[in-house]
Formats: sequence, C-alpha cells, structure tokens
Amino acid sequence: MAGWPEGFGRLLLEELDSTNLEARRRAPGHRGVPQWIAARRQTAGRGRLDRRWETGEGNLAATLLTSYRGSPGEAVRTWAFVAALATCDTVAGFAPGARVAIKWPNDVLLNGGKVAGILLEDLGRGANGGPRLAVGVGINLASHPDPTGMTVRPTSIARECGRAPGFEEALAVLAARVDHWHHCAASPGGYKALLDAWRARLVGLGKPITVRLPGEMLTGVFEGIDEEGHLLLRTAGGMRRIAAGDVHLRE
Repeated sequence: MAGWPEGFGRLLLEELDSTNLEARRRAPGHRGVPQWIAARRQTAGRGRLDRRWETGEGNLAATLLTSYRGSPGEAVRTWAFVAALATCDTVAGFAPGARVAIKWPNDVLLNGGKVAGILLEDLGRGANGGPRLAVGVGINLASHPDPTGMTVRPTSIARECGRAPGFEEALAVLAARVDHWHHCAASPGGYKALLDAWRARLVGLGKPITVRLPGEMLTGVFEGIDEEGHLLLRTAGGMRRIAAGDVHLRE
C-alpha cells in the first residue's frame, strides 16, 4: 500500500451527497493545505454536464480541495492532466496486465469499459483570498452502474480483475500518484512532459470517431490534442478544434 503523501490532509466519510459539493462548502474557509475529501458512498454524485455519477458500496469518490496559481483555465487544464494520469496509474496498479487508457476529455477506461471519471470545478476564493479548485475523481472499485442508456459500457476493477482494492488503499495510491504528477508538472519543462504522458495514454488517436456537441454531431478522424487539451478532428469540411464534447469511438 502506498504511503500517504506529505503535505496533504484527508477527510474520510461514510456518506456524502457529493465530495465536490463538500469541497465547495469548505472552500471559503480553506487556508491552502491540499485536502482530500473522500466518501465510501455518494448519494448525489455528479459528472460532467451535471450527469449523475453513481458511487455504490465499495467504490471510491474523492475530491482534492486545493489552491492554485495562474488563470483558472490554466489550472483546470493542468490539474485535469494530473488527475487523469494519476487515475490511470491507480487503476493499472490494481489491474496488472489490463488495458488502461484515457478517453478524451475526462474518462478512464479499463479493458474498454469506463472505470473512472474526473470532474474539475473552480470554487472561488479561500480564506486567504487565493483561488480554490475541486479535483474530483470517481473510481469503480467493486461495482459499476447499470449500463442502460450509456454510450460506453461501465466496468469495475473487481469485474475485470476478480478483486476490488480497499477504499483507503485506493485513495492512498491515488493521492500518491497525484502528488507525483503534480510535482512533474511543476518542474522545468514539466507541462510538456505531462501533456506527452497524457497523449500517450489516449484511446482512439488516428481513428474515426464521432463527437457530439450541443446541437451538432461531427464525424472524422481523431488527429490529436493541442497544447490546451483541445481535440483536433479532421472532418470532410476541414480541421475542427473542439474544447468539449462527447466522444464516441467507432470501429
């Protein structure tokens, strides 16, 4: 089991509505020490675009409440890369030999099924006036939701590997890997190294995909990711640069 990284606080709870919501409630009084908030069960978890994120018994819901420097856009982008890489490492550590990949923009896949999601939210100012960010991660350790209506089948570590890691064990590994990648990002040339590592784990590069946007559906070839994390899609009408959308992988 990974040791708890130095300089990070942790709050472990049996049940919450949402770890991101709890981070938002605590943000005004937060004084800058990075704080993990984790719950064994969420009753109102959320994913991107306010979609429901189920956290059943034995799974992990965790949010890092942290401060940042620079613009909100830069912070969200960097922390999204950090969180995705750390989550991939965590899942891969408990699923040796399995296929672990990132599905743009914020999902982690295990053997092609969605095993984890990431939600980042700007929380305004903390007690010392500095900006705060919620870095939310949900990992299906022991179970997964009903696949009805989902475009990507859900899965869990237990389903793919036959054993679910413990809640606190998984949180410790996640926190340690977040610490690792955050240090990487902060080092000279670290952002490029972070982006290269993230790109290397992306699924679907060079292949045909469909991207659903509000009021529009695009098809084309997934050409890559630019420096800001935007998806580059080569369509019949030319190259499109997409900041957010739902990607559907095509065979």
